[in-house]
Amino acid sequence: MEEIKNKVANSGIVTIDPEEFYVHGERVLFDIKPLLFQELVLKEKDFRDFIKTNDWSLYKNKFVAITSTADAIVPTWAYMLITLALEPFAKKIIFGNLELLENELFNEKLSELNIDSFKDARVVIKGCGEKAIPTNVYVKLTTFLKPHVKTIMYGEPCSTVPLYKASKNE
Repeated sequence: MEEIKNKVANSGIVTIDPEEFYVHGERVLFDIKPLLFQELVLKEKDFRDFIKTNDWSLYKNKFVAITSTADAIVPTWAYMLITLALEPFAKKIIFGNLELLENELFNEKLSELNIDSFKDARVVIKGCGEKAIPTNVYVKLTTFLKPHVKTIMYGEPCSTVPLYKASKNE
């Protein structure tokens, strides 16, 4: 009887699972809207009182996105004061929504990727998993890998969608 060979395992294909770049921790949106008078105006004295009296330790070890969902002009210094209050507690603070925060966390992890380990590789970027991966992660991985790899595919090693193949001149 002839031995069964796993062609996928022997193909030399390198699989990148974007879930491996997921940063674990709670994400929180801090919306200034409830702090505005009639959701329109920031009263400096009231705002500064809130900054002094709020229990910022609730944000300990959390990733925080600061935003305002109100249709109001919020002065930049207000976001800066909130940042200063959060800084001793939060793991990371950004201005924007939770999607932007998620992209920022992934981008930081992707920047740690050792590109040399993918030189002339045939790469599959895994597409299915347990976590929702922002599309931006796939875009970043593609642009990051393209100058260095032979091929880029999407999906699973046994069933891929070919995306890129380096020309012989590259």
